[in-house]
Amino acid sequence: MSNLNSALQQLRDERKQAQTQVEKLDQAIAVIEGLSGRTATARATSSTSGKRGGRTLSAEARKRISDAQRARWAARKKQSGSTASSGPRAVPARKQLSPAARRKIAAAQKARWAKFRAQQKAA
Repeated sequence: MSNLNSALQQLRDERKQAQTQVEKLDQAIAVIEGLSGRTATARATSSTSGKRGGRTLSAEARKRISDAQRARWAARKKQSGSTASSGPRAVPARKQLSPAARRKIAAAQKARWAKFRAQQKAA
């Protein structure tokens, strides 16, 4: 039991030392910010708030930007060629499944769901 008490006391001492060190660091930061003209509140609101700047665009500006982007897309599409299958999202043609294969897949899926529901009901 004395080992626990001594360990606890040691941890409390280390925490007190760490708090003292943090206070010294805060004082040093305040001095440096005072020299550079920045304040702690300005830093906190600008870097830690997570909000973007208060810039809002008018409807006309948004339309102008979207029209310019559409023009860029059109130019890129025209440059690469207008074939539908040449893009990165082209899906290869699939072979059609036979009705028997479709029935087999459906039966397997129904069995999986039945097993899942049985497990849920048992739990």
